[in-house]
Amino acid sequence: MSKERTMGKQVLLVGATGLVGRGVLGVLLEAPDIERVAALVRRPLAITHPKLRMQQIAEFSTAALAGLDLHGLEACLYCAGPLPLGMTEAAYREATVATLERVAQAYARANPQGYVVYVSGMGADPGSRLMPLRVKGQAEAVLARCGLEYTCLRPGIVRPVDGVRSPHRLRGLAYRIGDPLLGLAARLAPSVFTTTTAIGACMLRLVRSSSLRPPVIENADIG
Repeated sequence: MSKERTMGKQVLLVGATGLVGRGVLGVLLEAPDIERVAALVRRPLAITHPKLRMQQIAEFSTAALAGLDLHGLEACLYCAGPLPLGMTEAAYREATVATLERVAQAYARANPQGYVVYVSGMGADPGSRLMPLRVKGQAEAVLARCGLEYTCLRPGIVRPVDGVRSPHRLRGLAYRIGDPLLGLAARLAPSVFTTTTAIGACMLRLVRSSSLRPPVIENADIG
Protein backbone atom coordinates (compact mmCIF):
# COMPACT_ATOMS: atom_id res chain seq x y z
CA MET A 1 0.00 0.00 0.00
CA SER A 2 2.92 2.34 -0.64
CA LYS A 3 1.75 4.26 -3.70
CA GLU A 4 -1.55 6.15 -3.56
CA ARG A 5 -3.81 7.83 -6.06
CA THR A 6 -5.61 11.02 -5.12
CA MET A 7 -8.22 11.30 -7.90
CA GLY A 8 -11.80 11.78 -6.76
CA LYS A 9 -13.19 8.39 -5.83
CA GLN A 10 -16.72 7.10 -5.49
CA VAL A 11 -17.44 4.34 -2.99
CA LEU A 12 -20.34 2.25 -1.74
CA LEU A 13 -20.73 2.09 2.04
CA VAL A 14 -22.90 -0.69 3.45
CA GLY A 15 -23.94 -0.43 7.10
CA ALA A 16 -23.59 3.34 7.57
CA THR A 17 -26.19 3.35 10.35
CA GLY A 18 -24.23 0.96 12.57
CA LEU A 19 -21.46 1.70 15.04
CA VAL A 20 -18.53 0.91 12.76
CA GLY A 21 -20.26 2.27 9.67
CA ARG A 22 -20.85 5.64 11.32
CA GLY A 23 -17.18 5.95 12.09
CA VAL A 24 -16.20 4.96 8.56
CA LEU A 25 -18.70 7.42 7.08
CA GLY A 26 -17.20 10.28 9.09
CA VAL A 27 -13.71 9.49 7.81
CA LEU A 28 -14.89 9.25 4.19
CA LEU A 29 -16.80 12.51 4.25
CA GLU A 30 -13.75 14.35 5.58
CA ALA A 31 -11.39 12.88 2.98
CA PRO A 32 -10.74 15.42 0.18
CA ASP A 33 -10.17 12.72 -2.44
CA ILE A 34 -13.48 10.95 -1.84
CA GLU A 35 -15.93 12.48 -4.29
CA ARG A 36 -19.09 10.52 -3.45
CA VAL A 37 -20.27 8.09 -0.81
CA ALA A 38 -23.28 5.99 -1.81
CA ALA A 39 -24.71 4.71 1.47
CA LEU A 40 -26.74 1.51 1.08
CA VAL A 41 -29.18 1.53 4.00
CA ARG A 42 -32.47 0.10 5.20
CA ARG A 43 -33.43 3.21 7.15
CA PRO A 44 -32.60 6.86 6.43
CA LEU A 45 -29.45 8.46 7.77
CA ALA A 46 -29.89 11.38 10.12
CA ILE A 47 -27.23 13.46 8.40
CA THR A 48 -26.85 15.23 5.07
CA HIS A 49 -23.64 16.09 3.23
CA PRO A 50 -22.81 17.20 -0.33
CA LYS A 51 -20.84 13.97 -0.90
CA LEU A 52 -23.47 11.66 0.54
CA ARG A 53 -26.07 9.85 -1.55
CA MET A 54 -28.48 7.42 0.08
CA GLN A 55 -29.62 4.23 -1.61
CA GLN A 56 -32.42 2.99 0.62
CA ILE A 57 -34.08 -0.40 0.24
CA ALA A 58 -36.42 -2.20 2.62
CA GLU A 59 -34.32 -5.37 2.62
CA PHE A 60 -31.09 -6.59 1.08
CA SER A 61 -32.84 -9.08 -1.16
CA THR A 62 -31.61 -10.08 -4.62
CA ALA A 63 -34.57 -8.33 -6.26
CA ALA A 64 -34.12 -5.09 -4.30
CA LEU A 65 -30.38 -4.99 -4.97
CA ALA A 66 -30.95 -5.63 -8.68
CA GLY A 67 -33.00 -2.43 -8.85
CA LEU A 68 -30.11 -0.23 -7.70
CA ASP A 69 -27.61 1.57 -9.91
CA LEU A 70 -24.24 0.62 -8.44
CA HIS A 71 -22.11 1.42 -11.48
CA GLY A 72 -18.98 3.52 -11.17
CA LEU A 73 -18.29 2.77 -7.50
CA GLU A 74 -14.61 1.90 -7.15
CA ALA A 75 -14.94 0.17 -3.79
CA CYS A 76 -17.58 -1.46 -1.61
CA LEU A 77 -16.92 -0.93 2.09
CA TYR A 78 -19.05 -3.46 3.96
CA CYS A 79 -19.61 -2.62 7.64
CA ALA A 80 -23.04 -4.20 8.11
CA GLY A 81 -23.89 -7.11 10.38
CA PRO A 82 -25.85 -7.77 13.56
CA LEU A 83 -24.56 -8.75 16.97
CA PRO A 84 -25.03 -12.51 17.39
CA LEU A 85 -26.54 -12.20 20.87
CA GLY A 86 -29.76 -14.21 21.06
CA MET A 87 -29.55 -15.34 17.44
CA THR A 88 -29.55 -18.91 16.19
CA GLU A 89 -26.67 -19.92 13.94
CA ALA A 90 -29.04 -20.14 10.97
CA ALA A 91 -30.38 -16.64 11.56
CA TYR A 92 -26.90 -15.20 12.09
CA ARG A 93 -25.62 -16.92 8.95
CA GLU A 94 -28.49 -15.49 6.91
CA ALA A 95 -27.86 -11.95 8.20
CA THR A 96 -24.08 -12.23 7.87
CA VAL A 97 -23.08 -14.64 5.10
CA ALA A 98 -26.10 -14.63 2.79
CA THR A 99 -26.59 -10.86 2.94
CA LEU A 100 -22.92 -10.20 2.21
CA GLU A 101 -23.05 -12.62 -0.72
CA ARG A 102 -26.08 -10.90 -2.26
CA VAL A 103 -24.54 -7.45 -1.91
CA ALA A 104 -21.16 -8.60 -3.25
CA GLN A 105 -22.79 -10.23 -6.26
CA ALA A 106 -24.83 -7.11 -7.07
CA TYR A 107 -21.76 -4.90 -6.68
CA ALA A 108 -19.59 -7.23 -8.80
CA ARG A 109 -22.11 -7.27 -11.64
CA ALA A 110 -22.01 -3.47 -11.80
CA ASN A 111 -18.26 -3.16 -11.13
CA PRO A 112 -16.36 -6.22 -12.39
CA GLN A 113 -13.05 -4.45 -11.62
CA GLY A 114 -14.22 -3.32 -8.19
CA TYR A 115 -12.80 -3.90 -4.74
CA VAL A 116 -14.48 -4.99 -1.49
CA VAL A 117 -13.42 -4.33 2.09
CA TYR A 118 -15.32 -6.40 4.65
CA VAL A 119 -15.36 -5.80 8.40
CA SER A 120 -15.04 -9.34 9.73
CA GLY A 121 -13.78 -10.09 13.23
CA MET A 122 -10.72 -11.21 15.15
CA GLY A 123 -10.46 -15.00 15.09
CA ALA A 124 -12.77 -15.48 12.10
CA ASP A 125 -12.41 -19.08 10.95
CA PRO A 126 -14.95 -21.33 9.17
CA GLY A 127 -13.66 -24.22 11.28
CA SER A 128 -14.00 -22.43 14.63
CA ARG A 129 -15.92 -24.08 17.45
CA LEU A 130 -17.38 -20.66 18.34
CA MET A 131 -20.49 -19.91 16.29
CA PRO A 132 -19.88 -16.17 15.60
CA LEU A 133 -16.28 -16.77 14.52
CA ARG A 134 -17.32 -19.74 12.38
CA VAL A 135 -19.96 -17.68 10.58
CA LYS A 136 -17.58 -14.74 10.09
CA GLY A 137 -15.10 -17.17 8.56
CA GLN A 138 -17.82 -18.40 6.20
CA ALA A 139 -18.50 -14.80 5.21
CA GLU A 140 -14.84 -14.28 4.38
CA ALA A 141 -15.02 -17.36 2.14
CA VAL A 142 -17.83 -15.67 0.18
CA LEU A 143 -15.43 -12.90 -0.82
CA ALA A 144 -12.73 -15.40 -1.79
CA ARG A 145 -15.04 -16.69 -4.53
CA CYS A 146 -16.73 -13.43 -5.60
CA GLY A 147 -14.18 -12.74 -8.36
CA LEU A 148 -13.16 -9.33 -7.04
CA GLU A 149 -10.11 -8.09 -5.20
CA TYR A 150 -10.98 -7.95 -1.51
CA THR A 151 -9.66 -7.37 1.98
CA CYS A 152 -11.12 -8.66 5.24
CA LEU A 153 -10.46 -6.52 8.30
CA ARG A 154 -10.44 -8.47 11.55
CA PRO A 155 -10.97 -5.97 14.36
CA GLY A 156 -11.05 -7.03 17.97
CA ILE A 157 -12.92 -4.80 20.42
CA VAL A 158 -14.00 -1.60 18.67
CA ARG A 159 -14.22 1.61 20.70
CA PRO A 160 -16.44 4.39 19.34
CA VAL A 161 -14.53 7.70 19.19
CA ASP A 162 -14.85 11.19 17.69
CA GLY A 163 -18.50 11.50 18.61
CA VAL A 164 -19.63 8.16 17.18
CA ARG A 165 -22.37 6.51 19.22
CA SER A 166 -23.97 3.12 19.03
CA PRO A 167 -27.44 3.10 17.44
CA HIS A 168 -28.55 0.70 20.18
CA ARG A 169 -29.56 2.58 23.34
CA LEU A 170 -28.37 0.07 25.94
CA ARG A 171 -25.15 -0.67 24.10
CA GLY A 172 -24.50 3.05 23.72
CA LEU A 173 -25.05 3.59 27.43
CA ALA A 174 -22.65 0.77 28.25
CA TYR A 175 -19.99 2.32 26.01
CA ARG A 176 -20.36 5.73 27.66
CA ILE A 177 -20.18 4.33 31.19
CA GLY A 178 -17.34 1.96 30.42
CA ASP A 179 -15.26 4.21 28.15
CA PRO A 180 -12.60 5.10 30.79
CA LEU A 181 -12.02 1.40 31.48
CA LEU A 182 -12.00 0.59 27.77
CA GLY A 183 -9.44 3.34 27.20
CA LEU A 184 -7.20 1.90 29.91
CA ALA A 185 -7.60 -1.63 28.57
CA ALA A 186 -6.75 -0.42 25.06
CA ARG A 187 -3.47 1.04 26.32
CA LEU A 188 -2.63 -2.20 28.13
CA ALA A 189 -3.61 -4.51 25.27
CA PRO A 190 -3.46 -2.50 22.02
CA SER A 191 -3.41 -5.63 19.87
CA VAL A 192 -6.94 -6.46 20.98
CA PHE A 193 -8.55 -3.02 20.65
CA THR A 194 -9.17 -0.60 17.81
CA THR A 195 -11.48 2.36 17.16
CA THR A 196 -14.17 3.33 14.69
CA THR A 197 -11.89 6.05 13.31
CA ALA A 198 -8.95 3.64 12.91
CA ILE A 199 -11.13 1.27 10.88
CA GLY A 200 -12.26 4.14 8.67
CA ALA A 201 -8.69 5.34 8.17
CA CYS A 202 -7.55 1.82 7.28
CA MET A 203 -10.34 1.49 4.73
CA LEU A 204 -9.41 4.85 3.25
CA ARG A 205 -5.78 3.78 2.84
CA LEU A 206 -6.92 0.62 1.09
CA VAL A 207 -9.22 2.50 -1.28
CA ARG A 208 -6.44 4.93 -2.16
CA SER A 209 -3.81 2.25 -2.70
CA SER A 210 -2.65 1.46 -6.23
CA SER A 211 -0.64 -1.61 -5.21
CA LEU A 212 -1.85 -5.12 -4.46
CA ARG A 213 -3.90 -5.11 -1.27
CA PRO A 214 -3.76 -7.92 1.30
CA PRO A 215 -6.71 -10.33 1.60
CA VAL A 216 -6.66 -10.09 5.42
CA ILE A 217 -5.63 -7.37 7.86
CA GLU A 218 -5.52 -8.35 11.51
CA ASN A 219 -6.50 -6.04 14.35
CA ALA A 220 -2.92 -5.05 15.24
CA ASP A 221 -2.37 -3.74 11.70
CA ILE A 222 -5.61 -1.79 11.38
CA GLY A 223 -4.09 1.20 13.15
